[in-house]
Amino acid sequence: MCNIYSGTDPDLYETVTRSVRINGVVTSLRLEQRFWQILDEISLKEGCSTPQFLGILHDEVVAQRGTIPNFASLLRVVCTVYLQQPDTSPLPVTSSAKIADSPNRAIAG
Repeated sequence: MCNIYSGTDPDLYETVTRSVRINGVVTSLRLEQRFWQILDEISLKEGCSTPQFLGILHDEVVAQRGTIPNFASLLRVVCTVYLQQPDTSPLPVTSSAKIADSPNRAIAG
């Protein structure tokens, strides 16, 4: 049973840091590569770049709650919520789609 989990490709849980601009401020976010893959997928389905999606999400949460104590944790939970949606067909869980190959690495303007 645990081979499903223990056999996870180490590349998928390697941490990757990206710089994004949120409200004109450049900040760094560190997430595991698999979470970046999921965020890239969500952004693609939303019709925007990953940095744009993160900025929009940040602004919406601040408007609703006034603050975000831990944005990286929020992003991880967003990924799990996305994967729980019945109409979600996630990309295969492989390391072949490397983050370095992602077109969304640029800082949002």
